[in-house]
Amino acid sequence: MTNAPTFTPSTKDAAQPGRLPLSGLLALAMAGFITILTEALPAGLLPQIGAGLGVSDALAGQMVTIYAMGSLIAAIPLTAATQGLRRRPLLLAAIAGFAIANTVTTLSPTYALTMAARFCAGISAGLLWALLAGYAARMVPEALKGRAIAVAMVGTPLALSLGIPAGTFLGSLIGWRACFGLISGLTLVLIVWVLAKVPDFEGQPTNRRYRLGTVFTLPGVRPVLFVTLTFVLAHNILYTYIAPFLQEAGMAARADLALLVFGITALVSIWIVGILIDRRLRTLSHGSIALFALSALALGLWGRDAAVVYGAIAVWGLAFGGTATLFQTALSNAAGDAADVAQSMLVTAWNLAIAGGGVAGGLILQQNGVAGFAPALLVLLIPAFITAFCARHHAFPPAPHP
Repeated sequence: MTNAPTFTPSTKDAAQPGRLPLSGLLALAMAGFITILTEALPAGLLPQIGAGLGVSDALAGQMVTIYAMGSLIAAIPLTAATQGLRRRPLLLAAIAGFAIANTVTTLSPTYALTMAARFCAGISAGLLWALLAGYAARMVPEALKGRAIAVAMVGTPLALSLGIPAGTFLGSLIGWRACFGLISGLTLVLIVWVLAKVPDFEGQPTNRRYRLGTVFTLPGVRPVLFVTLTFVLAHNILYTYIAPFLQEAGMAARADLALLVFGITALVSIWIVGILIDRRLRTLSHGSIALFALSALALGLWGRDAAVVYGAIAVWGLAFGGTATLFQTALSNAAGDAADVAQSMLVTAWNLAIAGGGVAGGLILQQNGVAGFAPALLVLLIPAFITAFCARHHAFPPAPHP
């Protein structure tokens, strides 16, 4: 387990039993919100971006791909290389990277410069995601770690369910460049917020820095990474290709409503996980995987019934919403002092799953049509459930008896 942090006077509120330092944790949540907004906003503005840069929609879409590549390439080596640095300056450097990259994106006259800015934004994202969970855990006593991480992670579902649709709508009114400019403005506000409310912590001393191989072989780390990879891969196969699935069900015109249902239940999931995670992490993890498997089964058997599809999507959102918090908390508990390095591995696994979902889902759609999705999801989710169930000693341990 992570050693108890040494709290400075500025962090005394965080150390009080039973209290969460909400202002500081919400600053971390805002960092996650800006990260997701920066990543996914181009998807809703492809025609405008393509026209503005003089490229096709397909090339404009690569703004999302190169962002993910930056995160994938940078997360592990950058986190490992910065273990000894103080945490708040490092966090601020990652956040400042978004301000710079989004400002360049706002003003860029060329596609090449825009893509370079997006790659740099992805690098910042890889570092920031590796820091967030461990940072939140260090801000609170041991008994509140799960709840703290849940608060810090709430920016992700908020960005997906509210931020991206709002940004897309705003982009149609004021233009895509102005949207990225607004994100830069939000980032500057966040920097001030972090300076005011987020405590600083020391980096790891030289004799307590961890090699990647050492962290990977820590008990519990590999099961959490495997469950993350398989679960998120299953999610992205379905999420990436939800439009053709709905079209097959005669619901192509209701894709916005289906995704709204998903977003709402994902937010409910975050709330439930935030309340129960410190006492029921194992149960919640099993339940999330099982609910997703049940929704996949329902979609496979009755995927042409609109009521079943809406119900299954609602269950899917309930299953998915809290999983980032669950898996990051489980990994933080398993890795202890090496949490940041372990989290960088989770970031890499997550981005591999995003990329793999697009590739695997496309192959499934081409070879078997939408009917191939449900069996593929179950092939991934069943081993995920078995791994989580068997990893009861370190990765997903039962709650301690009171």
